Amino acid sequence: MTLLDDALPARSGSPGKVWLVGAGPGAADLITVRGARILGGADVVLYDALVTAEMLALCGQAELISVGKRSGQRSTAQDAINALLVECAFKFERVVRLKGGDPMLFGRADEELRALEAAGIDVEIVPGITTAVAAAAATRQPLTKRGVARSVAFFTSSTGPDQPEHPALPHTDTLVQYMGGREAAATAERLLAQGRRADTPVVVVENCSRPDERIARLTLNDLARGLEAAHGPVLVMIGEALRLRQHQAGPGIPARQVRSA
Repeated sequence: MTLLDDALPARSGSPGKVWLVGAGPGAADLITVRGARILGGADVVLYDALVTAEMLALCGQAELISVGKRSGQRSTAQDAINALLVECAFKFERVVRLKGGDPMLFGRADEELRALEAAGIDVEIVPGITTAVAAAAATRQPLTKRGVARSVAFFTSSTGPDQPEHPALPHTDTLVQYMGGREAAATAERLLAQGRRADTPVVVVENCSRPDERIARLTLNDLARGLEAAHGPVLVMIGEALRLRQHQAGPGIPARQVRSA
């Protein structure tokens, strides 16, 4: 099954080129200059569910194909996306796969690269600002701090069909859990069981960099009790580096926590 018009003829000769472009955390002006330039010249753009309308306005000349994947919602299977990318490359000269954040971090880039390389299609990667970095900026909270935290781990509880449901948590100073709303409480319980202090600072960011961004500051013990329903992607940052500085005003909504619906 294809999302393209079957009547569209294949290009003669060699296939076109595919760019895997990082859209960044959400705000349209946080895409890189290179990413915006490539979008502006694209013939077709296959975009994620979290890509905003403002971002798509940068490629108004292109055919747009939604291939979004959202937890708990009907979405395009990854194998279908891979096949569609190959099909597009044989019908268009400039194909863009627009991914939220950075393509090389939790973006299933490996699967798409394998399919394109197997078909002999030229691919270029354009990095994007990953959400953890944008969340650190939004909260004015460095993820590392001299004498406090010198290691950071990005992780997700999403696993493949043959992987354990709860993979081992990384042993680092600062932990950043992507797509963390549903699994945040379980993560907190496991960290407490491993000996992390109950008052370890936690910062939860929903809809990072967007107009409806929400920031909540709590403790690891609070997190173990769960979060309220969220209406967008949730990032959870845990560690002593996230403790408020002496004169720092704490942005956020401490009275209203956030969780994935």
